[in-house]
Amino acid sequence: MALRPVQVNFKALDDAAVGRFWAEALGWGISSEAPGVTNVEPGGGFVWPDPAAVCIDVVAVPEPKTATKNRVHLDLATTSAAHQAELVERLQALGATPVDVGQGDVPWTVLADPEGNEFCVLEPREIYRDTGPIAAVLVDCEDPRAMARFWGEATDWNLHEVTDDFVSLRSAKGVGPYLEFLRVPGGKTVPDRVHIDLLPYTDDDKAAEVARLKALGATDLDLGQGDVAWSVLADPEGHEFCVLAPR
Repeated sequence: MALRPVQVNFKALDDAAVGRFWAEALGWGISSEAPGVTNVEPGGGFVWPDPAAVCIDVVAVPEPKTATKNRVHLDLATTSAAHQAELVERLQALGATPVDVGQGDVPWTVLADPEGNEFCVLEPREIYRDTGPIAAVLVDCEDPRAMARFWGEATDWNLHEVTDDFVSLRSAKGVGPYLEFLRVPGGKTVPDRVHIDLLPYTDDDKAAEVARLKALGATDLDLGQGDVAWSVLADPEGHEFCVLAPR
């Protein structure tokens, strides 16, 4: 039994506008599975779920983003210094804005999407040459080793690196983005605008998977979701995530 990281869920006042931004940013397409939901995923015959890409779901909510920095964000890959500069310029033309999250003098560029969700445009790094446009989904945390224990057991992705300050996982098929946990001072204080959705395999039982996650240290979470087909949980440091119904 294991779960697949299949999408990153963004909350937004205007799901269509934020969805359009990310589709243009990544060169992906747009669909909508329901009113108030914009789905962003690759074209070219891509069939969800596929570890070659972690897709984006943008879901409409009535509350705007607060000034608090998201603890989950996307890192975008580039292939050269010129590509990085061109991508930053193009993203700003699409509505992204530079933001200072205390990064200092670093080789990557920190931006925010039109509703303030932070993300990074990385300088070229060899490890991300084959990830596609999303290099990594990065999660701020206090204890990367504890996150390695939980997420390594929770998902079917392999641990690639585990240190006191950093953890990375990737699909066992060696495709798509990385899931990374970075030590950042200070714990989680508010619900995040961005979270990860996990999908059971078709023949697995969602309830059994949820029970397994709780045994690993996850807890139930009520965000006002009501009676829905998915389960909302928090990992041992309080990061929200959802377990979807098998498909």
